Amino acid sequence: MATDPIAVEHRGRRLAAVTLDLRADPITLTAALVDIPSVSRDEAVIADLVERALREQTTGFEVLRHGNVVLARTDIGRPTRVILAGHLDTVPIADNLPSAFVDEAGERQLYGCGTVDMKSGDAVFLHLAATVAEPVHDLTLIFYDCEEISAKYNGLNHIERDLPDWLIGDLAILGEPSGGVIEAGCQGTLRVRLTTKGVRAHSARSWKGDNAIHRMAPVLQRLADYKAREVDIDGCVYREGLTAVRIGGGVAGNVIPDEAEVDVNFRFAPDRTVTQATEHVREVFDGLELDFELTDAAAGALPGLSAPAAKDLITVVGADSVRAKYGWTDVARFAARGIPAVNFGPGDPNLAHKRDEHVPVAQITEVAATLRTYLTERGSDSAEPSR
Repeated sequence: MATDPIAVEHRGRRLAAVTLDLRADPITLTAALVDIPSVSRDEAVIADLVERALREQTTGFEVLRHGNVVLARTDIGRPTRVILAGHLDTVPIADNLPSAFVDEAGERQLYGCGTVDMKSGDAVFLHLAATVAEPVHDLTLIFYDCEEISAKYNGLNHIERDLPDWLIGDLAILGEPSGGVIEAGCQGTLRVRLTTKGVRAHSARSWKGDNAIHRMAPVLQRLADYKAREVDIDGCVYREGLTAVRIGGGVAGNVIPDEAEVDVNFRFAPDRTVTQATEHVREVFDGLELDFELTDAAAGALPGLSAPAAKDLITVVGADSVRAKYGWTDVARFAARGIPAVNFGPGDPNLAHKRDEHVPVAQITEVAATLRTYLTERGSDSAEPSR
């Protein structure tokens, strides 16, 4: 039975009367979730509705609320446990609510904030929780807050700190948009600030100074000449990249600058640790006179596709529908705990956060059908229990 409709408003304007029916078509459920504004730090309403729907419309699940994180899990003695995790928050709304269905070139699209990132993935998980009666894996569902902002607010941090046993499993599937294919693991990322020093002088007597911006030239040349490494891990090819993302310097139009800086972002394959990646960046700029400051870093995630639970998913999806994840996602949090993790959800990740964010509804249907098969058909019998 669906939860009663709730009137949803945004900036004082009524958007819709929303009902969450977990047994409805996941396309319909996606539209309902999208019509609930849930910008980061404002997820209470959607968390309330998701919690209530799970309690009232599913059987066999222990349901727990922790802040604005909603958790649910079965305990039916299956040999393996699969985690289905998705974030409930979105980036700020850009005049793209309520949701709208549009037919384009013979394909039906659902437009609206969060359709891609990632309420369509959430809808699939919720629908399966209510409609898969006899899963071959025990299931853990995690719907969390604050993924789109600073990592310190991320709801998974709070679960890892306060309820770590909820993060135990044999495979974690994050419903991040992947176009309906498996995007395995993820790249690591780090940022460094390189600073060159000079001597300030009047530009009319430039020879009296030492131009820090000019000293940046060999740094930029090494970036331009950098050859990115490609690494094949479990059949997934990760391509690294080392790029300047910000540059600054200068005092005034008549002053030789005595300092310049460039921020460099290194996206590295998950076979490197953060320490190894940092040392590699140092080596790239070895011999240059500059200050080196590591400003941000996050480890990548190995795909872990050789794990039995992951192999079974690939069997269902098809080996030709597996690729490396370019970018960083929360799969890294699970990989750090020794749990293989993949991104698998509807929607083109290139449309995430855009004003015209939209998802082909057929992908929602396809991802739901694929995961239903995976959760109901017995695969490898070699998996060891996670508990």
